[in-house]
Amino acid sequence: MKKSFTRITGLVALSFFLLNAQILQGQSDSIIEVGSFSKASPGQEFPEGWKPLHFQNIERKTQYTLVKDGETVVVKAVSDASASGLIREIKINPKDYPLIQWCWKVSNVLKKGNVKVKEGDDYPARIYITFDYDPQKLNFFEKTKYNTYRLIYGQYPPLGAINYIWESTAPQGTLVPNPFASRVKMIVVESGPEKVNQWVKEEQNILEDYRRAFGEDPPMIAGIAIMTDTDNTGESATAYYGDILFRKGGSGKD
Repeated sequence: MKKSFTRITGLVALSFFLLNAQILQGQSDSIIEVGSFSKASPGQEFPEGWKPLHFQNIERKTQYTLVKDGETVVVKAVSDASASGLIREIKINPKDYPLIQWCWKVSNVLKKGNVKVKEGDDYPARIYITFDYDPQKLNFFEKTKYNTYRLIYGQYPPLGAINYIWESTAPQGTLVPNPFASRVKMIVVESGPEKVNQWVKEEQNILEDYRRAFGEDPPMIAGIAIMTDTDNTGESATAYYGDILFRKGGSGKD
């Protein structure tokens, strides 16, 4: 019960970081840079807007630092039976900027990781995208639950989230609800140890992924987080995250 409460209220924790989110315009006509880690300095503060994301009742925190990998500055995450993340408050219209691009590298996958069960809900690397609260997209019972959250915490949590994950065994492309929260959808981008210790460049179409996950168009993106967590499995993991950007093109607009 304690674990379930912690994970479910994780969305609420995310929402507290999103109160003052500003709408981001593209640095050019085609891209929005949300994680310019390569422009930072090793061992120094993270780029403006990035903050720690901690979860209630999880004492052990994943450690995030800026390090140099070759000639490039990246985020290094070290998790030892721990969970926490880094989050940035943003407002982006996924119909205008549907593509997200990033690169990552993991040093290992988790032996007990399993996207379908609570005990295996850990990943060496994940990109976490949250979406604005929109009451028109909820049924009566969902609205009641969200109103309860608002009474307790003073604001609505995000409508939902998509997690792009590096899973242990599930096939690439697998889409399933998070075992702790049905409005958090897990999409397996990489799976297994084949690409361990290699930088992998990724691109996902958030607009199409949201439609596939929820059967409707998405509201505004509310925030983005990176997270390496091993609190459920009790294992250890090390991951590296490179720059993250949103891009126009291939939007799948109607």
